[in-house]
Amino acid sequence: MATANPLDVMPTMSADLERVEAELLNSVTSEDAYLTEIAAHLIKAGGKRVRPGFSIAAAATADGFLGAATHDVVMAAVAVELVHLGSLYHDDVMDDAITRRTVESVNAKWGNLKAILAGDFLLARASEIASSLGVEVAGLLAATIARLCEGQVLELRFTYDTARTEEAYLRSIDGKTAALLATACRTGGIVAGLPQRQIDALTTFGNAYGMAFQIVDDVLDLVATDAELGKPAGHDMEEGVYTLPVIRALADDADGELRSLLTDHMTADDRSRAVEIVAAGGWIDGAIGLARDHASRAISALDGLPSSAGVDGLSAAAAHLVDSVEAAAAR
Repeated sequence: MATANPLDVMPTMSADLERVEAELLNSVTSEDAYLTEIAAHLIKAGGKRVRPGFSIAAAATADGFLGAATHDVVMAAVAVELVHLGSLYHDDVMDDAITRRTVESVNAKWGNLKAILAGDFLLARASEIASSLGVEVAGLLAATIARLCEGQVLELRFTYDTARTEEAYLRSIDGKTAALLATACRTGGIVAGLPQRQIDALTTFGNAYGMAFQIVDDVLDLVATDAELGKPAGHDMEEGVYTLPVIRALADDADGELRSLLTDHMTADDRSRAVEIVAAGGWIDGAIGLARDHASRAISALDGLPSSAGVDGLSAAAAHLVDSVEAAAAR
């Protein structure tokens, strides 16, 4: 799958994200060198930086805007990414993850207690930066952290539950994924001083993109190769997380074969067979269709905004998202 960043259609995006990288490392520097090392671990491991890219692109939708992001926009992008990184530290503890972004996970390297505290440290730094950008940004980031928790708890509530509904799944991903992408866009718009109508449109874009993003990620867990995923295909099912294609397949599981495979002691053979059943029933295509609908809604939210590099970048990101999963599913 292509790894190019579609936001690079914006001429200053690459340079702006380099500034984000520098500020991320600066923001987690502590008087305690040991804490600094742990807090910087996943930053140094790299990443696509989708969320900070969206903050920068949203700010660049200003009418007539040309040039690099302002310092405040870069710091807004940093705050959003720190929330994402903090959530990853906590997620890896909950999942007992061994690796993250091709490197040893923080909990595997330093233990769960240190990983939890380092995640808290990242969230605290994010809140500190947000407060420097104004009351509205600070309140928005705090509310978003709460929504992330709500979405994650809703997912955990239905772990290994084959009765998980599509409605519960969609509410979960709206909280655990879409909320932060919406906030990334909204924060960029607020800090850039954009009109309220434009900020609201960007927020709608981010939320719709986030819904599509998580559905695509869940589909990739079923259709991508083990090498691409860095884990076996169908890993979510093995962990008891039943995503949209699986939920829909279960609703049509007349002979109960799929349901019998989805247990907390699933074997590698069980997992492979479950993937085959879901892939054979058209449920993958149906999920891709819903992701495409959300991506189209995201692009439509940008209608009426002034022509800009930011609009070009966000539109390209939404189009690229669905193209990537369709290419994987077609193989």
